[in-house]
Amino acid sequence: MQQTAPAAASAPLMNPMPAKPTPTLAGKPKRLGDFATLCEALDYAAQGAAGFNFYSARGQLSSAFPYRDLRDQAHSLARRLLAAGLKRGERVALLASTAPDFLSLFFACQYAGLIPVPMPLPTAFGRREAYIDQIKAQLVSSQARMVLGPADFMPLVREAAEGLALALVGSHADIAALPEKGDLAPVKASDLSYIQYSSGSTRFPKGVMVSHANLMANCLGMNTFGIRVREHDRGMSWLPFFHDMGLVGFVLCGSTSQTSVDFLATEDFARRPLTWLKVFGDNGATITYAPSFGYELCARRVSTMAEGSLQLDLSKWRLAGIGGEMIKPKVMQAFADAFRPYGFSDKAFCASYGLAECVLAVSFSGNDAGLTLDHVDKNALEDHRAAPVAETAPDARTFVACGKVLPEHKVEIRADDGTVVGERTVGRIFFKGPSVMLGYLNDDEATADALQDGWLNTGDLGYWLNGELVIVGRAKDMMIINGRNVWPQDIEWAVEHVDGLRSGDSAAVLLGAGENERPAVLVQCRAAKAVDRQRLAAEVKARVQEAAGVTCDVILVAPRSLPKTSSGKLARARAKAMYERGEIPALPQDSDGAAVADEG
Repeated sequence: MQQTAPAAASAPLMNPMPAKPTPTLAGKPKRLGDFATLCEALDYAAQGAAGFNFYSARGQLSSAFPYRDLRDQAHSLARRLLAAGLKRGERVALLASTAPDFLSLFFACQYAGLIPVPMPLPTAFGRREAYIDQIKAQLVSSQARMVLGPADFMPLVREAAEGLALALVGSHADIAALPEKGDLAPVKASDLSYIQYSSGSTRFPKGVMVSHANLMANCLGMNTFGIRVREHDRGMSWLPFFHDMGLVGFVLCGSTSQTSVDFLATEDFARRPLTWLKVFGDNGATITYAPSFGYELCARRVSTMAEGSLQLDLSKWRLAGIGGEMIKPKVMQAFADAFRPYGFSDKAFCASYGLAECVLAVSFSGNDAGLTLDHVDKNALEDHRAAPVAETAPDARTFVACGKVLPEHKVEIRADDGTVVGERTVGRIFFKGPSVMLGYLNDDEATADALQDGWLNTGDLGYWLNGELVIVGRAKDMMIINGRNVWPQDIEWAVEHVDGLRSGDSAAVLLGAGENERPAVLVQCRAAKAVDRQRLAAEVKARVQEAAGVTCDVILVAPRSLPKTSSGKLARARAKAMYERGEIPALPQDSDGAAVADEG
């Protein structure tokens, strides 16, 4: 029977207010992931002075968490979790707040032989109903025995957990108030480390099973080959801990390389994006990562300021990683131009590709090299050929090379018939190596579809360019219109260039079925007057026809109505389903509506 824990009388594991962040130099020789388990990695990191640091929206240090304190708290909490009656191998759902409490519980599960399941916060969702539905689906899928998170969010979690056989719905303080009990048995490399739900997991979530061996192989590859961690490196991140790029890229890679990392909560970054760069510069950080939209948001904010008006020093920035969505070269160039006066160099850009099913990373471009752009013929691309053309060619489509594959891993690009294809031929990307997941939790059918003779079918399309991997898009997103293969991104990028619209304002979908199937683009509209809506719809239609050669229906919808994944990416399939169910109503174009405001 599900229990709701009473409020704890005390929280003996709370951290005191810090005087300063953990130092960049760990004071121990660097080891870059050559450990058997995550527990072994944290035990080693605890011998040095490095750790994690948490900052407020205004850039003030709110908590310093050295690895030695994290290890000690994790050991104590592990015994308390076992005292609560949990057995090795059982799952513990953790609301992944950007805070020390989440980290201490996540690592406590590692030492106790329990399997943490990071879950998103309500702040990642626009509607409470959508959040409750997703959390419930993940709780059912993972068969979690316990849900822990910040007390403020517990009412929503209890609603999601209603009727489920959970031992406890509570907070960090509830576990900290329990007595310690039992010994911690050693963890093996073959044991599960955690369950990762992809950012798009909704109605039918798929939990990626990641073993310690999987995790350590990927961290070793990233630390030594991808990021190439150095003694004076320091990380900075605002990425959510429930997403693989935030969790593995900074929390787990940081701890396996004894690197100090500074964190800003995702919701605080959204409100004050330049705090990311301010803390980064003040602490002399060198490494960070973000999807294109994170860089775009910063460039847009600084564009209204006088050049040099910010107190920023970005001269130590050596790696500006990009991943998590299709990379937009113009966005990245705009960021480089905006922050060059503060010491940023576009040579710091590092494109990469990965997915949760291989822990995180598959490939990285070279350090200190900047972006490699490839301009190809859009018409040839429809025939699965990446034929090079001049950047100024009328039908040019520009892609960013995502680098070479991690050592000890392999990638094959295959045609629809399974044949391995060569240079500049577009096909499905298959990945093999020690980072490949064990499978999807309690889903043999999905596992069999994804894993074929040890190869992971990523579901992505790409091609080779001089030994580097270039990503074209998701196979399932391909739109076939009048016999043509059309990429929804081409339509959406065309829409972005209409005055008053921005990245993420549109979703290109196919509506109807069979002979009645037709291309459409859902466009978020801020205009209240009918004449302005009509003008916008006409301009979008003309721009899409000109840029993508597609005549499509233009459906105007309210601001903030298009759904996104928990990591901030557009959820096209969900947008289509919601529109067809009437959950995203079309705005009228023949009558004036109420004034529309959108500060996002």
